[in-house]
Amino acid sequence: MLGPVILAASRSDRMRRLVSAAPVTKSVVDRFIPGETVDEVVPVIEDLTGKGLDVTMDVVGEDITTREQAEAARDAYLELVDRLGDLGLGARTEMSVKLSMFGQALPGGRELALANVRPVVEAAAAIGTTVTLDAEDHTTLDSMFAIHDELRKDFPQTGCVIQAYLYRTEEDARRLAAAGSRVRLVKGAYKEPAAVAYQRKHEIDKAYVRVLKILMEGVGYPMIGSHDPRLISIAQELAHRAARKPDEYEFQMLYGIRSDEHLRLAAEGHRMRVYTAYGTDWYGYFMRRLAEKPANLRFFARSMITKG
Repeated sequence: MLGPVILAASRSDRMRRLVSAAPVTKSVVDRFIPGETVDEVVPVIEDLTGKGLDVTMDVVGEDITTREQAEAARDAYLELVDRLGDLGLGARTEMSVKLSMFGQALPGGRELALANVRPVVEAAAAIGTTVTLDAEDHTTLDSMFAIHDELRKDFPQTGCVIQAYLYRTEEDARRLAAAGSRVRLVKGAYKEPAAVAYQRKHEIDKAYVRVLKILMEGVGYPMIGSHDPRLISIAQELAHRAARKPDEYEFQMLYGIRSDEHLRLAAEGHRMRVYTAYGTDWYGYFMRRLAEKPANLRFFARSMITKG
């Protein structure tokens, strides 16, 4: 049960300093985060789309404490949109945003986050793409869904993320599937209490399948966020049962994890989107990737011992 421990460490300033100072950290982080600037990630986007893959871009960073930081996050995404438009990559590249970056946790957070994210959604629409609102811990979800509903009034293609391990998610999925929105389903990567979330892997997997069935049978556009071969196979079967065409759903996986599977699914005619993060504030994102995949943690720990 190392996952919860790592997730707790993702919020620790002391652990942030320790991990950041480790000599091996950069080489391991680069596996998941291919750059810190737009200039560094544009070649990555071009490479992925050139291989027949779609992309969703995430500017990493969550712990916003001032309005100025929230505005800087907005501007970072607007810079990305400008570059994607100039390069003609809008049709293949969308954006994923965490509303905490846009000021959601600050006083007046819902209105502030909406005001900051709306220009990004507008700019994305102007170059032929869209934005998906990432899910964070359960205390933020009502605010996220309210912002999602507001954005969809003008930009109905705006997506959102739901997390299978939360008890509430089946109800959320029914509402969203009926609304026809774009919904990414993930297992969940935050430390949540037993009062609101399943704790055991087999329970989470079962919940994932139940929720995915709701989405596939609905009228929305399901986005299957998983690297689990069994869940991917189940998703393909559920799509077949629901008579969905290949362009009526998609798979999404993280950059740096199971890259061969990305190409295999695309070669089979599936729409495959690679979730690609970049930026300097990488710590929280990196720690959740370790929590999700024990093999990543073993590799990192072994590297620190041998090189640290």
